[in-house]
Amino acid sequence: MPQFWWVNHKQTARQEIGGQYLWSPKTKSNGAPSEFYDNMRRAQPGDLVLSYADQLIRYVGRAADFAFTATKPAEFGDTGRNWNREGWYLPVFWTPLEPPVRPKDFIAVLGPLLPTRYSPIHPVTGSGFQSVYLAGIPEAVFELVVSKAALNRQALAHGGANSLTFEAVTERLDDVVERRIEADLQLEDTVKKSIILARRGQGRFRANVEAIERSCRLTGITNPSLLTASHIKPWRICSSAEERLDGMNGLMLTPDADLLFDRGFISLKDDGEVLVSPRVDRQDLRRLGFEQLAWERFGFAEAPAIWRTDVFAPPQYGYLDYHRKEVFVS
Repeated sequence: MPQFWWVNHKQTARQEIGGQYLWSPKTKSNGAPSEFYDNMRRAQPGDLVLSYADQLIRYVGRAADFAFTATKPAEFGDTGRNWNREGWYLPVFWTPLEPPVRPKDFIAVLGPLLPTRYSPIHPVTGSGFQSVYLAGIPEAVFELVVSKAALNRQALAHGGANSLTFEAVTERLDDVVERRIEADLQLEDTVKKSIILARRGQGRFRANVEAIERSCRLTGITNPSLLTASHIKPWRICSSAEERLDGMNGLMLTPDADLLFDRGFISLKDDGEVLVSPRVDRQDLRRLGFEQLAWERFGFAEAPAIWRTDVFAPPQYGYLDYHRKEVFVS
């Protein structure tokens, strides 16, 4: 069953609707946690979202994937100048609600259905709360709102199937970072080339990783032609050339393992323990053969209590800590 959400995004609605996403900081400007930003990570593929701006709900969205770490979109410009550079990016397919719905017009009916805590609008006046971004709502609120207008549920259910996959979205975001690197006059051309090759696990970065990691941590495969050099802290988020080229910021992984790791469905502790996201289907993991490979690699007749690989070196700890906190889908 999907979850239901309401986003108050007057400042960024134009950019987010046009770009098919939601973006929020990870914390408040003072570093304190925010229920409404944490909700970005609670959202799941298939969840439904009401877009509220300028007192109207003009669009309904469907989350196309889990939220992941991305820098503040350049199209925001000066909007949110106090927001942190790094935040949560949630791919969302938006479709119009026609005509737009004004919650104030039926707040007497809507108000009692709103959550008593963390409501996105005032249950009596119908005014939006500026401090709220993404708020959870009951299904009854969602259905009441969309009943006031025409909604193309077929488009909502299937739109963006190809353009809003994790791979497609991160490819576009990486393209933006690459253009920024190419335009950086402070970087030498040879460094730019190395950084850009590192984006796809090639060049100097791969050589640096291969000097440290000789096999796939999850499968034990050692054949270099079957392995890709994967960043632990994502390439697009790294803050310097050094981080993007650092061999300690990489693992040699098979393509399937690389996908699971990049998506945050699997992470690793410093002592080598493998963490599996509770939001990944364990049957899918078994179908991919990872658990069976782990048993065979370490000589277990059946599933061990803890799936563990080799321990890591101290210079890798910081990158792994970042992956567990900011990439792993917990």
